[in-house]
Amino acid sequence: MKRIFVVIFTLSVIFSARADEGMWLPSLVYKLNISEMKEMGCELSADEIYDINNSSLKDAVVALDHGSCTGELISSEGLLLTNHHCGFGEIQAHSSVEHDYLKDGFWAQSKEEELPNPGKTVSFLILVEDVTEKVLDGVNDELSFDERKAKIQKASFEIQKEATEDTHYDAKVQSLFKGNRYYLFVYETFRDVRLVGAPPASIGKFGGDTDNWMWPRHTGDFSIFRVYCSPDGEPADYSEDNIPYQSKYHLPISLKGYELGDFTMVMGYPGSTNRYKSSYGVDYTMKVTNPVRVDVRAKKLEILKEYMSTSQRSRIQYASKYARSSNYYKYSIGQNKGLKALEVIEKKKEIEDEFTNWLSQDEEHQEKYGKALELISSSYENVEDEKAYEFILESMIRGPEIFYYSYGAKGLLAALEIGENPERVESNIRHLKEEMNEFFEDYDAKTDQKIAAALLKIYEKEVHPIYHPSFFADVKKRYKGDFDAYTEDMFKNTIFASKESMQKFLENPKAKILKRDPALVTAVSIFNMMEIVGKKMNETTDDLLEGRRLFVEGLMEMYKDKNFYPDANSTMRLTYGKVGDYNPRDGVHYNYFTTLKGYIEKEIPGDDEFDVPAKLKELYYAGDYGQYADEDGTLHTCFISDNDITGGNSGSPVINGKGELVGIAFDGNWEAMSGDLAFETELQKCINVDIRFVLWTIDKFAGASHLIDEMTIVK
Repeated sequence: MKRIFVVIFTLSVIFSARADEGMWLPSLVYKLNISEMKEMGCELSADEIYDINNSSLKDAVVALDHGSCTGELISSEGLLLTNHHCGFGEIQAHSSVEHDYLKDGFWAQSKEEELPNPGKTVSFLILVEDVTEKVLDGVNDELSFDERKAKIQKASFEIQKEATEDTHYDAKVQSLFKGNRYYLFVYETFRDVRLVGAPPASIGKFGGDTDNWMWPRHTGDFSIFRVYCSPDGEPADYSEDNIPYQSKYHLPISLKGYELGDFTMVMGYPGSTNRYKSSYGVDYTMKVTNPVRVDVRAKKLEILKEYMSTSQRSRIQYASKYARSSNYYKYSIGQNKGLKALEVIEKKKEIEDEFTNWLSQDEEHQEKYGKALELISSSYENVEDEKAYEFILESMIRGPEIFYYSYGAKGLLAALEIGENPERVESNIRHLKEEMNEFFEDYDAKTDQKIAAALLKIYEKEVHPIYHPSFFADVKKRYKGDFDAYTEDMFKNTIFASKESMQKFLENPKAKILKRDPALVTAVSIFNMMEIVGKKMNETTDDLLEGRRLFVEGLMEMYKDKNFYPDANSTMRLTYGKVGDYNPRDGVHYNYFTTLKGYIEKEIPGDDEFDVPAKLKELYYAGDYGQYADEDGTLHTCFISDNDITGGNSGSPVINGKGELVGIAFDGNWEAMSGDLAFETELQKCINVDIRFVLWTIDKFAGASHLIDEMTIVK
């Protein structure tokens, strides 16, 4: 009896509606959450949060670059806040030795000085609609996996087409609950997004890799952009004629702060969670996915760091690439540690045992869902294919840049060999020229050569020879297995290692040059092996997907009275909780906020991660906090809440019970890195930069008070 209680309690923690757990669809808040939210301190109505006919909170929250990060509008003229690390790529792209915006920060003193960012987008959610019945019309258990998939894809395409016909909107039907529900999401996407302001990295990235995923935190992780549109208010590519977007709604900003236990709400675009993953899947993550990522990226980061230390130019050049790679390197280490410490596999097995017991009590349930766990478990019996695929991705596709870049010329090679379509040839040349300028601006061939050699050695050592791409045989035969010699020869003779050689080739491209180019030959070999391994993996993928769908459907039927929330999938979600402290381990207590005093205490003069700007110290010692000081007289820098977030939520607004902005979410905490697979109620925290620290930095530190004047400030 005791064991049954433990299992049921575990299920309620993982799958039920809780104040702190759950990434809820805003369109269903009125039905599932609003009563509980009001009990916790929310003073807003469901319509004030999500409404398709009138302005609401959803109109102030945007997806950056289709969901890689989140942002929020804070003025009627399209002024947008997000994280510093979300704008890091743009800040780095505009930086140079003469204008090092990463080191010194950037502040446009007028709209004319705001910097354009080709390719950056901001998407507004227009509406969400449950289309499950339409998508699954005619879908039944008699269909094969492929037949079911084809019918769903056809119905989804028709729904998307109907939703966007005669509009400039884009739409996507997305699966929720592992294929058991389907929702239509309609967006309006703007393509002229300009950089307005960013603090120096000594504020926006204070603490660097050392503090990443850690609490206490003192990072001013924010940057500012502005959304522009055509004079008629519609999305448009960059033009000097474009005007600031007139916001349907923007968030008022509170200077009143927060107290322990205050209600907080986060709206944003969380990227991906897998809370319904089985014990078999978690075991695979711990034994394959994370170790592969850690082993490969450790070597890559070591080489990048060595190059970045050689000059200011090299540091600027690779800053964004290093940050992207480093983030999930540390994440994978922390996730494995958390999954083990919190015994997530054991908890998942308890759920699966209870599910099996539930099935045994009803023949209909057994007939419908009985094969779910068997399909899942059998898919993980032999994971050598999956391991090889993970290593290909990390060591050859995401590792060295030259392989993926050179593979992009395969289309030109095909066009040149056919020789009957000059327009196709010119189109490929034009595309390669456009990519060429961006690629070589932040590329060092010698560093990439070192990375290629080092990571190919790791692949050879860790992956069974049957998965070695065909060029490995050439390395053994011609170079006696010496990858240093192989990569040196490749980089010496390829046209893809320098802008000059690429430009010369594109002036008079020949198929025979591409066919024998060593980088392209190697890339084709890599992608061919990737395709072979992918096809082998597909032999079990269908069973795995079908098993997951049936398992989740069965869980939802087993607990009909529970409110289930869907995994994150880069669609807008709302989470709610409270400001709160926590005890990470025995004898240790963490307060719920930090102050500028702690920032100063962490100072290591001249250190890349903990250097403190001289002006910030001057303001601190003068006690010049202006209107941004807390009631206790200090300047709060960051605070924590128990909101449920993940990657993609970076930059999300943290909103109080009155609908006012009090912070910007930017990180999770180290003790609960298992959160994407299992939410840990007692430990999981959302780390937020205090909005008053943001405003103080803009106003007092940067002197950009004209931006404060745009905002709606609540005192």
